[in-house]
Amino acid sequence: MNLIVKLGWRNIWRNKRRSIITILAVTFAVMLSIAMRGMQLGTYAVNIRHVVKLYSGYVQLQAEGYQDNPSLQKSFLLTDSLRTQIEQTPDVTGWTPRVAGDGLVSFRETSVGSRILGVDPRREETTSTLATKISKGSFLTDAPEDAIVVGATLLDNLKAEIGDTVVVLAQGFDGSLGNMKYHIVGTLKTGSPDYDGGTILMSLPAAQDLLSLYGRISMVAIMLDDLDAIDDVTESLNRSLSGSGVQALGWEEVMPDFAQSIQLDNVSGMLMLAILIIVVAFGITNTVLMSVTERFREFGIVLAMGMPHQKLVLVVLLETFFIVIIGLILGNILAAGINAYLVAYPIEFGGEFQAIYEEYGFLPRLESTLKPTMFLNSSLAVLAISLLATIYPLTKVLRLEPLKGIRYT
Repeated sequence: MNLIVKLGWRNIWRNKRRSIITILAVTFAVMLSIAMRGMQLGTYAVNIRHVVKLYSGYVQLQAEGYQDNPSLQKSFLLTDSLRTQIEQTPDVTGWTPRVAGDGLVSFRETSVGSRILGVDPRREETTSTLATKISKGSFLTDAPEDAIVVGATLLDNLKAEIGDTVVVLAQGFDGSLGNMKYHIVGTLKTGSPDYDGGTILMSLPAAQDLLSLYGRISMVAIMLDDLDAIDDVTESLNRSLSGSGVQALGWEEVMPDFAQSIQLDNVSGMLMLAILIIVVAFGITNTVLMSVTERFREFGIVLAMGMPHQKLVLVVLLETFFIVIIGLILGNILAAGINAYLVAYPIEFGGEFQAIYEEYGFLPRLESTLKPTMFLNSSLAVLAISLLATIYPLTKVLRLEPLKGIRYT
């Protein structure tokens, strides 16, 4: 066996130029695939964290059926038992209750449809990033109960200013129509047209009073340490909440459109990587086939001397394996350097690219990740495809007859 390994290693360098070119091709493919995959996963992660910290939470508690048909009738009470269950769940770093409803906001002769969001200002400051998105004025912390924060675009559409008083009309939990006056203390600018153009933030008690919810809430947004903990936390909460009429949903279920946009981009990225790997596989097939064809006479002689076909095939397979392994090692080292740089120094987009990213709710930023699974999966994919690419050349070696090999020119 040691002799076969030595033969496989030495045969690589019999044609150094061809071997080095093939190694560089594998290196480039591995480096590019890992770097591209790292940028994909890293950018997904930072955008997911941005969106879930802004509003939905990593996990959200809702009444059963609320996600499919949101309404005030599908609200629930935040009991002491529910608070305890949330706080005792591992990996939960914070939570905040919210009320959501629809209404009409009016200023003078202008009326605009809006989404009413009742929040606990102090909890929002410690669990979400809503308070950091105030572009003008102030957040609701320490503000009177009749204070509201409106989206920056909504403020422009109303032709109002900070300090003005507006009227909000909404249908309550009991079916009655309620309207109250509020004064604007700040504007919210998240980069999302939906939020900036139609959101009103008010304190939780104010929203419950306007919507006649009598202490009920629409949802609880839960923050976690890590995206990877979502499934465990969701499963744990659903077990403990079984039969209560309240369920836990991960961010992908709460925001299916956003999740689908990421999945679509992910599929297109994986398709490009697959094309790249297949191109490299064809290059390896060509290299091995040329190497085998050039040595038919040599193979014929060693076969005539009694060397089994299986050992000859193993020698050729080891040659390919060594070439790919060298390329994998070099490619991983280079890719780790690229990804580490992008982790430390993300690329910020501006101008038209920034506007396009923000239009779809993404951060205009390109980041990467150094997750070991990404390196492992990409490397295994290249190795598997490369070894599969040697099947045709190996079958020619396996079927080679000693006499035909000796006579081959």
